[in-house]
Amino acid sequence: MINRKNIVSAATAVLLASCLSAQVITTNTGTPVGDNQSSKTAGVNGPTLLEDIHLIEKLAAFDRERIPERVVHARGAGAFGEFIAANDFSDITSAEFLSKGGKATPVMVRFSTVIHQQGSPETYRDPRGFSVKFYTEQGNYDLVGNNLPVFFIRDAMKFPDMVNAFKPSPVTNKASDPNRVFDFFAQIPEGTHMLTWVFSNYGIPANYREMQGNGVHAFKWVNEKKEVTYVKYKWVSKQGERNLTQDQADSIQSKNIEHATADLYTAIEEGNYPKWDLYVQMLKENEFEQLNFNPLDATKIWPEDKIPPVLVGTMTLNANPTNYFQQVEQSAFSPGTLVPGIEPSEDKLLQGRLFSYFDTQRHRIGGNFQQLPVNASKAPVKTYNQNGYMSTREQEGEVNYQPANSQPSVADNSKFKYSQKPLGNASTTQQKIPVTDDFTQAGALYRSFSSEDQDHLIKNLSDALRDVKDPKVVAIMISYFYRADRDYGMRLAQALNLSRESLEKHLQ
Repeated sequence: MINRKNIVSAATAVLLASCLSAQVITTNTGTPVGDNQSSKTAGVNGPTLLEDIHLIEKLAAFDRERIPERVVHARGAGAFGEFIAANDFSDITSAEFLSKGGKATPVMVRFSTVIHQQGSPETYRDPRGFSVKFYTEQGNYDLVGNNLPVFFIRDAMKFPDMVNAFKPSPVTNKASDPNRVFDFFAQIPEGTHMLTWVFSNYGIPANYREMQGNGVHAFKWVNEKKEVTYVKYKWVSKQGERNLTQDQADSIQSKNIEHATADLYTAIEEGNYPKWDLYVQMLKENEFEQLNFNPLDATKIWPEDKIPPVLVGTMTLNANPTNYFQQVEQSAFSPGTLVPGIEPSEDKLLQGRLFSYFDTQRHRIGGNFQQLPVNASKAPVKTYNQNGYMSTREQEGEVNYQPANSQPSVADNSKFKYSQKPLGNASTTQQKIPVTDDFTQAGALYRSFSSEDQDHLIKNLSDALRDVKDPKVVAIMISYFYRADRDYGMRLAQALNLSRESLEKHLQ
């Protein structure tokens, strides 16, 4: 008797072998394509037929190749690697990937420029994004940061306005117009510290490998006893740190607008795997009052002489993406992607980012963006969040809710409850933090620079301020830098040929 199953299996094997040996191009559903060069028409010179399914699918796929560009951090490069914990931190945090020295965790990293569009030069003066996705045993953890340790603002309410000020003018379409940028910051004195960083040589890192990373915000590490320790993160490049002067950046830009992406890719391809040490500074809430600023203020650093950094582990990037779009462009990060043992602090800027980052990813790549391979957890996922555009997560059975008597094994676990923060008689409010001190650290940073670095800072800032048309805005900005450091402000005024009398006139 003929075994029909064997015939089917044999036929399938022959078909597969034929396709594999000939490398036949197929449609998205695997159907072999007979002609990928010519459309199906009514006669040689006749109109194209709508029934040419391959043509329609090919054009439709092409039309949809681009997803919305990130509003910020549009230009980026990425790589994969691993993080090795340096010690057991389980007495401070219940995060599993930090529970044992030598413990390895896979990571994906995306570096980026912040303000400008996807095709912009990587030599622009701009903060650099430094985002790390840890694929831990308890789900994904995103450490989303920048190369600089502070930020322009301290409240998320101002974030859209700040980005609008940096983005192209709605009239001229010119980006980073000093008139618009400094018109905004003339009303934002808290930006003085970050502007000092950005307009120094730190504002143009030489490349991604020789760049530091910072979490910027304070986060909470929480142990099994629900004891809270506030931490700030810093990545220190084992390649050293190197920045560019404006002249060096201009020279590179005239020849190559994507030098940092090429540098990262080439180094990894040649086996020169870049490495960073991760450090944290730790602070208990009862120690906050020892500082003369609010430690949850994103415009402030934590002085290392008072709060020494502790080595947490080392990250090595040892694999390039095999498809940039799927693994880098579709990668999605959020400071709200957390694991047990790590929680957000009460930082007002961070609190807004917890919503904004998730929301922009849902808009950019869809509500199920966390199911894309680069974003998917390597730990098992059991959730009753369901359906939606491009859902691929397996969901079985009739029970799609919790609690459920018919499936009691699926439940929450009080072990993973959030930590609690007493509020006493306080109420929700909308007001500035009581201790601001917008200038002390900016002045300290200026004085820490070498004479050469100070010269570059003054030149870079004065060149930008020279393009500002409103003299009152220029006067206000100089007054901020003067309040940070007398020499700092006076040198800017001299570089702009502005007398004390003219400045005071515009400040009245």
